[in-house]
Amino acid sequence: MSDIVWHDVECGGYTADLALWRELAAAEAGPVLDVGAGVGRVALDLARAGHEVTALDLDATLLAELAARAAREGLAVRTEQGDAAGFELPGPPYGLILVPMQTVQLLSGRAARAAFLASAREHLASGGLVALAVVEDLEPFEADVQHPLPPDTGEREGWRYLSFPVAVRERGDHLVLERVRVLTAPDGTSSSADDAVTLATLSAAELEAEGRAAGLSPEPAHFIEETEAHLGSTVVMLRG
Repeated sequence: MSDIVWHDVECGGYTADLALWRELAAAEAGPVLDVGAGVGRVALDLARAGHEVTALDLDATLLAELAARAAREGLAVRTEQGDAAGFELPGPPYGLILVPMQTVQLLSGRAARAAFLASAREHLASGGLVALAVVEDLEPFEADVQHPLPPDTGEREGWRYLSFPVAVRERGDHLVLERVRVLTAPDGTSSSADDAVTLATLSAAELEAEGRAAGLSPEPAHFIEETEAHLGSTVVMLRG
């Protein structure tokens, strides 16, 4: 359960991109594939709007929670466990394949992205669209210990969850996002643990070139504005 709660705390409150995914889903014919769906932040939102959605994720625990949430709302979201870096799914091709929240940058490098793009092209309907969010302007930093950045917060059954961003560090062609997670029990005792996420350094232009090499045609990118808690992103658009 703790992995699910931390996922909700650190990702679930982000809504700045939802309007774009709704717009794209309404414009493209056919079902939608949500890549790196987690517990369903995007997939459930699109299903509520009446779209046929498949949720792909590597984490079976998160997918099980997504399925449970969909069932509670009476939503038909199909879940598929698999690696974005090369996947095979049953069913008809997708009119829209979404890769929100920099999921493509979680892939280990160019070869993994090429494997994803090949799979996406294979599963895409003729004339369909692949839309991928990337962060281009993430700069290394280290938070001031005396004045930490505001944490992401959540509460569940009396337990309080705080996730503090503490640093972004360069590691070759990757950036490592470091957080400290603080968990406070109902009796007031607290514990903390370090957490890190590694993102490949990737520009929209590089991703467009990789998409072109995979047989997809770049279209003008979209932009998602930054919020107080989240950086803005560029959404690369690749047409089948």
